[in-house]
Amino acid sequence: MRTPMIAGNWKMNTTVEEAVALVKDMQKELEDISNVEKLVCPPFISLKAVSELLAKSSIKVGAQNMHYEDKGAFTGEVSPLMIKDICHYVIIGHSERRQYFNDDFYINNKVKAANKYGINPILCIGEKLEENQSGLTMDVIERQLEQALAGVEHIGNLVIAYEPIWAIGTGKSASAEQANDTIGAIRQKLGSLYNNKIASTLRILYGGSANAENIAELAGQSEIDGALVGGASLKPEQYISMVKQTSAVYNKK
Repeated sequence: MRTPMIAGNWKMNTTVEEAVALVKDMQKELEDISNVEKLVCPPFISLKAVSELLAKSSIKVGAQNMHYEDKGAFTGEVSPLMIKDICHYVIIGHSERRQYFNDDFYINNKVKAANKYGINPILCIGEKLEENQSGLTMDVIERQLEQALAGVEHIGNLVIAYEPIWAIGTGKSASAEQANDTIGAIRQKLGSLYNNKIASTLRILYGGSANAENIAELAGQSEIDGALVGGASLKPEQYISMVKQTSAVYNKK
């Protein structure tokens, strides 16, 4: 059985002091939950402080983005070499990065760079509202997968996050059944790109206004392996509840 993950994407929120305090508020209650992988992704400035705090913890640390080059004249960017010793994961291709920073052109290189340095990539894919309404969801997702994974031979450490863009930060969410059907189709596409055995072992998360109110229904679906969480991950009681509910659901499977 695939180990579920609840990944908290803090986005551009929290100072270093606030990030440390947020982790401390959650750590004790999360520490002993072993059947769910807990991941926090603070801003770059807090990665070192948070990773030091969680060095002996069961809670993992991830970056929200990275450049694909090792070093160079890329002002304001952060390379895989800078995060590889303090991060277990890196989010690649989040819809906000695609929308605001033109990341579509670089996602494939970022996946390859993450693999090169042993950082587990969380690859985000998903469609816009007009694409969803036009019945183009799978056309968009298949294209994103093909582009992101072109020339990537090994995906055993890959996590996929399906995040319908129309559901991010809007309070709207795909129904659990809709999300499950789409994630099942994503798994089929991965099977065709690689093989069904590999596809069956990969974790695919749902992202898009996931919170403590809908996580149990989402986690109870056959294809959904947890969630990439935005705003709710900044509220200790919400994030803890999501992890505990996911744990309880998987104990019954």
